[in-house]
Amino acid sequence: MDGSISPKPARPMARGRLFFANPGPTNIPDSVLAATARASIDFNDPAFLAVYDACFEGLKKVLKTKHHLFMYTASGHGAWEASLVNTLSPGDLVLIPETGHFSDSWAKMCGTLGFEVQQVPADWRRGVEISAIEAALAADKDHKIKAVCCVHNETAAGTRLPLDQVRAAMDRVKHPALLMSDTISSLGCYDFRMDEWGVDVCVGGSQKGLMLPTGFSFTGASEKAMEAHRKSTHPRHYFDWTEMLARRQKSFVGTVPTTLFYGLQESLRLMLVEEGLDNVFARHARLAKAVRACVQHWSGNNGPQLYCQNPERWSDSVTAVLMPEGYDAEPVRKIALERFNVSTGGGLNKLAGKVFRIGHLGDLNEPMIIGTLGSIEMALGLAGVPHAKGGVQAALDSLAAG
Repeated sequence: MDGSISPKPARPMARGRLFFANPGPTNIPDSVLAATARASIDFNDPAFLAVYDACFEGLKKVLKTKHHLFMYTASGHGAWEASLVNTLSPGDLVLIPETGHFSDSWAKMCGTLGFEVQQVPADWRRGVEISAIEAALAADKDHKIKAVCCVHNETAAGTRLPLDQVRAAMDRVKHPALLMSDTISSLGCYDFRMDEWGVDVCVGGSQKGLMLPTGFSFTGASEKAMEAHRKSTHPRHYFDWTEMLARRQKSFVGTVPTTLFYGLQESLRLMLVEEGLDNVFARHARLAKAVRACVQHWSGNNGPQLYCQNPERWSDSVTAVLMPEGYDAEPVRKIALERFNVSTGGGLNKLAGKVFRIGHLGDLNEPMIIGTLGSIEMALGLAGVPHAKGGVQAALDSLAAG
């Protein structure tokens, strides 16, 4: 480095717009970017508080809840930690259904924070069995399990977990544990119904379906969760809900990220007013179906295939693509990025090098999906990966069918 503030780019920059097909962060709409270009304002200024309050209520509409909402200047991992330390006490036992990398991460965090962890093992490609969750809860006769921590959408594996079925299993065995859900890569992409599904604690972030820069996250908390909070003895300060409730904003211990709220106001307008939430969900489902049709076609000639083998668990946010035996996903990702300016997600945890991930969440449409898939198909060919050509046409046929 020569001390220059304009270092040489790490890779040659292609002209035209980057096709960003990562599973998060996601594309940010131009109108949201423009909305965040605001001068600083006192977070207690009445003009800002009106925006803040409107965002609070709008976000509750996306969560489909009338319960409490707490926000933090942190990524989704911060909201995970806040949810745990506000509702549990040291030594409490939590049950975590295995879904993939992020359920493992949540389990690791729980252990670090002093909680006992019991996992429900599962095949990442099939998804955890609801019956296995129910059996684990039924075996807990003394109700030592204080929370069931679920990842609604497992970004690493491209799978979803039906939370309504988890709640039904808990109710069948009359287990009093809190139901916690990570909605980070599902919220705003497909339906989430906090109150109807009996979710006590839900965790979300700004940089996925909400189409915002990374910077804040949040927790929805039911009355049952608030009662658990009042009994919790876990140390906390920055994430303390009691501290937050004493503030005008009912969130944030410290400075509020004001500019992000102007972006959130616009994002909520796009979702709730301009497009409509049901149409947002339908668009995600339509685009996800097209991506899967493409990958299923590529699987011919012993090519890449869908990592998730259970159609009932396919994600509408991200598709994980499993490489053929003996082929590394990273050269494909490298060619797609350097030759075609298309950014995809890599494999996480035990899937590193074995899969690449196509994010189809947030601000995107049919031409963006087709351009992404076309570039990946070219990258597969250039990397010498066997596949059946014509996957893009399969995606086009899927989109044309509606």
